[in-house]
Amino acid sequence: MPVFPRFLRELLWFGVKQAWACLFGGILLALIIVTKLIWRPDFIMARYDFLFCAALAVQALLVLTKLETIEECKIIFVFHIVGTVMELFKTDVGSWSYPEANVIRIAGVPLFSGFMYSSVGSYIARVWRIFDLRFTHFPDRRQMALLCVLIYVNFFTHHYIWDFRWLLFAYTAALFGRTWIYYTPHRQAYRMPLLLANLLSALFVWLAENLSTLCAIWIYPSQKAAWHVVPLTKLGSWMLLMFISFVLVSLLHREEDGYDRAKKEVKMD
Repeated sequence: MPVFPRFLRELLWFGVKQAWACLFGGILLALIIVTKLIWRPDFIMARYDFLFCAALAVQALLVLTKLETIEECKIIFVFHIVGTVMELFKTDVGSWSYPEANVIRIAGVPLFSGFMYSSVGSYIARVWRIFDLRFTHFPDRRQMALLCVLIYVNFFTHHYIWDFRWLLFAYTAALFGRTWIYYTPHRQAYRMPLLLANLLSALFVWLAENLSTLCAIWIYPSQKAAWHVVPLTKLGSWMLLMFISFVLVSLLHREEDGYDRAKKEVKMD
């Protein structure tokens, strides 16, 4: 079979599987857009509360239908807690705010907001399984854990001391610079640098963030007068957050010797 038709077939499978991996995040984003269009102040439930209940129902349905495993759900729950704690701090210092009133909230944070972080964890957990990901030069887990902690700490401390995210970028590049992802859309295996995969994933999260702020799910101080595109500088924060999610999901895959066998296990042209 000619190479070009085969490439198109693999590309189609890649798109379909990516969409399938984004199932939870895609549903959540669709709910955000639809509720922005139809919600009215006289509805019996606040918009944020409806989104919380809907996200909880969708997550339960994914587990019941075995589209997500229990182990994946545990990691997603951890990411939900991690995200909610950061939301409590960030809204308190004024980094962003939630403009609508609701009942299911802690302080200034609607509890549905944690599901937006969970959607990132859900995507990585599902894409890992759906594409049967393999890696070469997979970093030491202790170093990954240290990076994860430092990234999370810097999200808080940069409000009070020097922002050392550029050191975190350098540490991330040094740690993952030699790591390649091997993924299989259909029958053919391909590879990509992990750093590039992270950047592309963060870009899509940034696009989703723009849609969410346009729908007034949350707003930044500079968007109170009028909405504008979220600056591309925010992409760096999402890249770092993606690595936290990646490290958490990697806890599901502890067979160390399976990573560096990737080149032997996959068919490459």
